[in-house]
Amino acid sequence: MDMNTTLKIYNTLTKRTESFEPITKGYVGMYVCGPTVYSNAHLGNARTYVSFDIIYRYFLHLGYKVRYVRNITDAGHLEGDQDEGDDKFAKRAKLEQVEPMEIVQRYTVDFHEVLSHFNTLPPSIEPTATGHIIEQIEMTKKIIENGFAYEIDGTVYFDVEKFAKTHNYTILSNRNLDELLNNTRSLGGQDEKKGRLDFALWIKAKPEHLMKWPSPWGVGFPGWHIECSAMSTKYLGAEFDIHGGGMDLIPTHHTNEIAQNIACNHAQPAKFWMHTNMLTVNGQKMSKSLGNSFLPNELFSGNHELLEKGYSPMAVRFFMLQAHYRSTLDFSNEALQAAEKGLTRLFNASNKLSNINFHSSSTVQINDLREKLYEAMNEDFNTPMVIAHLFEGVKLINLLEEGKEKISAQDLDSFTKTFNTFLFEILGLKSEQTGSAEKIDELMEIILQIRSEAKARKDFTSSDEIRERLKSIGIEIKDNKEGTTFQVA
Repeated sequence: MDMNTTLKIYNTLTKRTESFEPITKGYVGMYVCGPTVYSNAHLGNARTYVSFDIIYRYFLHLGYKVRYVRNITDAGHLEGDQDEGDDKFAKRAKLEQVEPMEIVQRYTVDFHEVLSHFNTLPPSIEPTATGHIIEQIEMTKKIIENGFAYEIDGTVYFDVEKFAKTHNYTILSNRNLDELLNNTRSLGGQDEKKGRLDFALWIKAKPEHLMKWPSPWGVGFPGWHIECSAMSTKYLGAEFDIHGGGMDLIPTHHTNEIAQNIACNHAQPAKFWMHTNMLTVNGQKMSKSLGNSFLPNELFSGNHELLEKGYSPMAVRFFMLQAHYRSTLDFSNEALQAAEKGLTRLFNASNKLSNINFHSSSTVQINDLREKLYEAMNEDFNTPMVIAHLFEGVKLINLLEEGKEKISAQDLDSFTKTFNTFLFEILGLKSEQTGSAEKIDELMEIILQIRSEAKARKDFTSSDEIRERLKSIGIEIKDNKEGTTFQVA
């Protein structure tokens, strides 16, 4: 779909909003850092992947052929960012007395289940770190050959200070390199490193380490950062369109990825770097230590002391989209309940469209709304603005239903397609009614028939009582020339 407005994206690399031009016309290559599958997927993860799902959906809608790569980290992620501590998978496996790959399998399944609840499309490729050990070893060898890494006693380190002499190591974070060097603490057992900022590409395994592989430097396992560099290069090439993830990855993981890619491939890997912002709860940062973090499944069930009740996955998805992906998102019961009501209004409006009568001509301009919706998405995927414009559409639908405005058959068809395309295809929202909805419809037909018979007998007391009692449980009935209709508020 060729829209007049150019898609603009905020680029963390350049710190400005830029017009999007793909490297190869008609194609988009996008890499998003996936989860470390040693525990349940948390809400911050979910927000990032819902945001990139919207981006993926919009590129597909615009007619691009998209290769969306999102990795699974199932090895090599130590507890600290500075290559210290135990391997997260091995530690959990020892605690539970199972194989590390049992931990990986359990939490990969959990991750997929959570994202399916949120109605996210699966990526084109979902590679794992353990499935690409050879590629990580080969990339490490090449970085050594190019003079930016060194090996000491079976561990290979990236030489940050040597790299920084010819390249801007902190280009993504804009942090001061001298300050970083001064503030980096000396780590026990890592005095072998030449520089304090040097990070491991390959780590020598202790005899008791559970996940390890042979390499030219001895038995060991890959560092955390090298996996994404190796897999993005393999599936998207040395240079691709978009690299994404949470903003917490900027200072260390993504900074080191860029350094590795340039040291190996002599190229800045991604043209655009995109980052999602963090979650807060009632204005405070979400964290386990504050006791204010909850898992998606706790949010759905309401089984958490901070939650007044459970919220449906679509209400939560809709709530997430009410904040721009680069803004903080603050969870509160009030905000979630407002999102529930708003989403119901949108679904009800969509359902009304099939019952609106058309006329020979229109008294409304439907192209204005269509242009506003595309302009919002083209302005760095501005979903809050899209939602605001959809609510403008709701007002128009209500005016058409009440007969206060008229619409032609052609305009009604175009308006219906636009409204539903943005609501369902681009925002990825879906009705969560189950098969019991048909039974509710049948039950309501019986109730409305009883009320109609009461009115025919001039028993208006019973007729009004049925209306009021239905209203008290959130079902509104409307009498019009064509008969009586109902909607769940």
